[in-house]
Amino acid sequence: MASSGEAPRSGSPGRAGTGTEPSSTLDGAQLDMAEDFEVLEEEEEEEDLSELPPLEDVGRPLAPPREDTQPSEQDPQEWLDVLGSGLLKKKTLVPGQGVDTRPRKGQDVTVRLKATLEDGSVVEDNPALTFTLGDCDVLQALDLCVQLLEMGETALIMSDAKYCYGAQGRSPDVPPNAAITLEVELLAARDAPDLELLSGKEKIELANRKRERGNFFYQQADYVLAINSYDIALKVIGSSSKVHFSPDEEAELLDVKVKCLNNLAASQLKLDHYEAALKSCNLVLEHQPGNIKALFRKGKVLAQQGEYREAIPILKAALKLEPSNKTIHAELSKLVKKHADQKNVETEMYRKMLGNPTAAGTPGKCKDKLPWSIPWKWLFGATAIALGGVALSVVIAARN
Repeated sequence: MASSGEAPRSGSPGRAGTGTEPSSTLDGAQLDMAEDFEVLEEEEEEEDLSELPPLEDVGRPLAPPREDTQPSEQDPQEWLDVLGSGLLKKKTLVPGQGVDTRPRKGQDVTVRLKATLEDGSVVEDNPALTFTLGDCDVLQALDLCVQLLEMGETALIMSDAKYCYGAQGRSPDVPPNAAITLEVELLAARDAPDLELLSGKEKIELANRKRERGNFFYQQADYVLAINSYDIALKVIGSSSKVHFSPDEEAELLDVKVKCLNNLAASQLKLDHYEAALKSCNLVLEHQPGNIKALFRKGKVLAQQGEYREAIPILKAALKLEPSNKTIHAELSKLVKKHADQKNVETEMYRKMLGNPTAAGTPGKCKDKLPWSIPWKWLFGATAIALGGVALSVVIAARN
C-alpha cells in the first residue's frame, strides 16, 4: 500500500478511523455504555439508519444534468451530475491528459486535496493524499469522483453531506449535515502492491488501516461501509504470501483477523444479518474458543432466531469466563425467562392437541361398559343348557 509519507489526522478524508480496539474481554463499564456488548470504545448513541448513504457506484450510465440543481453562479452545462441525483457534481477547472489516463479501481492514487465548507472554512488541505481507489478509504464523494479524473486534471466537486460526513459531522470542525466542496488534482496513479510480496509488517499495517476505516464507518452508524472495510482487511490477511513471516508476525496477523471478525459480526448484527453474524462468530471461536465477545454475540444471534435452548449454554460459558459481567447476566436472565415461557406455551399447545388425559379410562373398563358385552357366566350357562338339550334328544331318539 502506497503512503503519502505522513499519517492523516483522525476523521480526515484520508484514512480516518478510530484506531482503537478493545481487548478480548470487556469490563462492565464498557459494556454498559453501549447497546449490548458493543465492540468499539466511546460509541455514540444509535442513529436512525434509514437515511444512511448506500454504497454507490459510478459504473452505471450517468443521467443528464438537472438544471434545477446546479449552482446559480455557474454555467449548468459545465457541471457533471455524477449520480444523476444532483447531490454530487463535478466540474473541470484544469483539463487533464485524456480519458485513457483515468485511474482504475484497485489502483493507489495520489491527489492534492482541499476541502471547504459553504462558509469558506477550510477543513482539509493535503498536498499529497494517497489511497486505494474504490476501497472506501476516503470520503465517498472523493472516492467516486477521482475515478472520473484524468491525469493532471484539477476539478471542483460539490457534495451533499450524504457523501461526506453525513448526519454525524466531524468534531470539531465539520458540523452535522454539512455540504462540502472539494478541490482535487490527480497527481499519480499506480497499481497497488502485490499482496503476495508484502512483508509481515506491511501486511499488518495495511490490514489495520482497512480495519480502522471500518471502525470509523461503524461509529458513523454506516454499517454497510463498515462491513465493506472489514471484508477488505480480512482479504488482505487471508491472501497467500511468498514471504516468510516470523511467529510474532503470524500471531499479530491472527490478532488483527480476530478483531476484524468480531467487528464484522457487530456490524452484521446491526443490520439483522443473523446468519452472516453467526458465521463470523464461529470463525472467531475456531481460533479462540474462549473469546468472550464472540460467545456473547453468538448467544445473541441464536436468541434472535428463537433458539433459546442453544443460546443459554453459550451465554453461561461467557459468564463463566467473566462472572461479574452485568450485561451477560442481564441477557442470560432474559433468555432463561423467554425459554421458560416458550416451554409453557408448547406444553399448553400439546395438551390441547392430545386432549385431557384424565378423561379417558382404561381400555378394559370401557369394554366392560359396552351395551353389547355378554357376561361370561350367562354364556357358560346357556352353553350347558344347550348341550343338555342335545343329549336328551339323542336319548329319546334311541328309545324310539
